[in-house]
Order: sequence, then structure tokens, then C-alpha cells
Amino acid sequence: MARFLHGRMSGVSALAGLSVLGLTIGWLARRARAIRLQGKVAVVTGGSRGLGLLMAEELVRQGARVAICGRDADAVDRATRILGRHGGDVLGEARDLGDPADAEAFVKSVVARFGPIDVLVNNAGVIQVAPVEMLDVGKIDEVMHSNFWSAAYTTFAALPYLGPDARIVNVTSVGGRVPLPHMLGYTASKFALVGFSEGLSAELRARGILVTTVVPGPIRTGSFYNAEFLGRQREEFAWFSVLSSLPLFSIDARVAAERIVQAAKEGRREVHLGLVGRLLPVLHGLAPRLFGMISSAIAGLLPPPGHSVERWRGREINSTLPGSFLLELGDRAARENNEEPPV
Repeated sequence: MARFLHGRMSGVSALAGLSVLGLTIGWLARRARAIRLQGKVAVVTGGSRGLGLLMAEELVRQGARVAICGRDADAVDRATRILGRHGGDVLGEARDLGDPADAEAFVKSVVARFGPIDVLVNNAGVIQVAPVEMLDVGKIDEVMHSNFWSAAYTTFAALPYLGPDARIVNVTSVGGRVPLPHMLGYTASKFALVGFSEGLSAELRARGILVTTVVPGPIRTGSFYNAEFLGRQREEFAWFSVLSSLPLFSIDARVAAERIVQAAKEGRREVHLGLVGRLLPVLHGLAPRLFGMISSAIAGLLPPPGHSVERWRGREINSTLPGSFLLELGDRAARENNEEPPV
């Protein structure tokens, strides 16, 4: 018995030793391929607010020359001033990257101003919350253009100008790994972006271009004020905004931005952020039928379809709803991250 236990313990010790060795080798490999951002040229799409703005701030702090864009010219102007306070060399342009001509024009502006691109962060996108009965192909196509095609157009426009050891970062979502009820268009676009990102990683690595796929759970940016809600807009806003603000369920936006920038420097293939971003894909992979049952049950608890076909942005919805005190962290993040909460 003692010999058996000794053998088992030796096996466990050997496995633990191999695990430590593997982690050490992985850490050393990441350190070896890590780049310094001082003087590098970084592009952040959707960089005028929220997570994009915070990533741009982190890049500026580490010495990068940064270009941002967004569809709202006023938000881009405010963001450019915010980034300028950190002493960075910043270019800001109002562009709709879901239009290939705009994506190409933006990339050419960056190259004309700064030269070859070292870091491309595809972060632009919209959030659309609605039951499937309130959607049609046209609405889903709009989300695909914002969340998927904007990344594809910008990436292909940038490829000829990517410098040696360049990094591409695609900010996807846990919704790109598992289905999210009442977010069909968003889920479809993020699944597409995950596939695009992983395909790029496989093909571009031989050229020295490393691609990072970021899979975050909910991030406290206050982005629910710029999300679109259809159907029973107030009820949809209520559940989505609260879940986007709760601690543990959501991750602090600045922490997320710092981790993404670090992952880009190290050229990591994939990064999962937050408890939800880590656990849901594991559950979906291990027990897909159970996950489907849970997802269907949650969908049944969400608001039924409404009669209105209007879409409201979060800032147009009265936030003084029952339980709105739960939005305190989200409101604070919105004020800090240029998300323009209602006054």
C-alpha cells in the first residue's frame, strides 16, 4: 500500500513539475516575442469611447503614436482632446468603417501621418438588444457591418502597411463563443469575427504578424447608453444595463484595457477576460445540450416582443427605473469613458 501511494505521489509530483515547466516555457516565450510600444504606430477602431478609448489611453501612456476613429464626430473630437492631455501624438477621424471606402481612407490617413502600422486594434462595433421577433435581415446586416465587416475592411486595408512584428487585435465577445439571448445579430457578428481572427492568426504568423483574439465577458464601460434596444425598450434596457454594471458579472474597463494591450505586446493568440468570459465557453464546450437548455430558460425570462418597431439608444431611455441604483458603477464608467450618459 505504501509503495502504491508512493508511486501515485511520484506521478502527481511529476505532472505538477511538467505543468510548472510548461508555464515557465510559455512565459519565457511570450517575453521573448514581446514588443515595446515606445514610438510604435497603433490604430484603435471605435477608439472614441468606452473600451476603445481606454485602450488608446494605455497605448499613449506606453509611448505609442495613436490613431482613433468613430462614427460620431463630436465623440471623436472629445476623445482626441482626452488623449492629447497625456502628451500623445494622436490622430482622430470620424469614419464609418463598415464602408470599405471609409476604412481604406482612414488607413491611408494614418500611414500618411505616422508611417507603417505596428498595432491594429479592431474594436469598432454596436450592441443591439431585441427578441428575434423584432429583427429582420436588414437589422442583422447593420450589426454585421459594424461588428464584422468593419474589422475585415480595416484589416485588409492595413495589411500592406503592417510593419515587421506587427500585431492585430480583434476584440470579439463571449457572444462570439456562446449564443446570447435577445442578441442574435450581435452574436452572429461576433461568431464571424472570432472565425476571421483565428483564421488570420493561422495564416499571418508565418509573416511575423501575430493576431490576438480577445474574448471578454461584460465590461463596465457604460456602453449600454449607446446600445440599441428594440421591442419593449425600457424592459430590455433594464436587464441589459444592470448585468453590464454588476461587479463579478462584469469586469472593470480599465483593467480589461490594460490586459488587452499587454496581450498585444506579447502576441498572445487568445485572451479571455472576466468570470463570464472564462466560464461560459467552458460550460458550452463541456455540456452543449445543458447550456442550450439554460439559454432557452433565460430567454423565456426576458421581455416578450413589443409592438413598437422603433429602436432607442440607451441614453434615450429613462434610467430612473426600478433597481436603477444598481447602475451606479455603470453610470460612473459612462461618465469617465465618454459614453455620454443622460444628464
